[in-house]
Amino acid sequence: MKKVLIADKSAPICEKILKERGLEPVVKTGMNPEELKACIGEFDAIIVRSATTLTAGLIEAAVKLKAVARAGSGVDNIDVPACTGKRVLVMNTPFGNTVSTAEHAIAMMMALARHIPQANASTHAGKWEKKKFEGVELTGKTLGVVGCGNIGAVVADRAIGLKMKVMVYDPAMTAERARELGVAMSSLDELYKNADFITYHVVMNPATKGMLNKDAIAKMKKGVRIINCARGGIMAEADLKEALQSGQVAGLACDVFAKEPAVEHIFFGLENVIATPHIAASTRDAQVTVARQAAEQIADYLLNGKKTHAINGDKI
Repeated sequence: MKKVLIADKSAPICEKILKERGLEPVVKTGMNPEELKACIGEFDAIIVRSATTLTAGLIEAAVKLKAVARAGSGVDNIDVPACTGKRVLVMNTPFGNTVSTAEHAIAMMMALARHIPQANASTHAGKWEKKKFEGVELTGKTLGVVGCGNIGAVVADRAIGLKMKVMVYDPAMTAERARELGVAMSSLDELYKNADFITYHVVMNPATKGMLNKDAIAKMKKGVRIINCARGGIMAEADLKEALQSGQVAGLACDVFAKEPAVEHIFFGLENVIATPHIAASTRDAQVTVARQAAEQIADYLLNGKKTHAINGDKI
């Protein structure tokens, strides 16, 4: 019987589906790299979320490994080239957490506009600081969406429902797709120049690493508000902190950090920063969906050779 390691906390349906398909799921979460390396050689497949990082060294030790499934969309915690070199298929579940992540981005934008976390803390502290927390409306404001794939498209749709104007920068965007979404296609510089709010929904790669830096910020409207529910590595954090302190950036809502868990960070303590601990996809609905999809995709591949949402499928 083929064995599947569930290395990160997943909804129970993941284990249930694997058993029903005739596989042997093993749930071992919270392992450090040494513990994982000691047992990884037993498994034909691994399911991870974001907590476990599969390095080249771990992949090398996984002598029986045939497939890895990421219960989520980003695969930057998986060494895909190493997997490809060992003929290990890497799959993700790109649609399962789309709505949850998009809704979190919208919630963060609203929180930025109305200072909701700060006002909540102040009121709980027995203060009554009405004047301090004057906000701005979203209606009529321009939202710049950087990266308009699955998540970005849902964010754009929700923002249009809030009567915002939506500009999109995405090299893959077509005029036809922009018309379908009801958004304006834009260059990145044009988006930076005109947007009141900017939300990032890009993958982490060499082109996007550090893209939110002092040069980009200098092109933005003074008082812009920024939302990042993508990846922490797209931010040049020192540049962004300086802009937050100067007022060039009025506020930042950040769900992701370059190093996680972020127990210390240069953004912490800044009054105009709203921070959440990488929970954009953490809804009960999304976790059930991605757990089910990951289990089904692993079973389909191990038992039938079917590749679904394969990152390196053309090379395996």
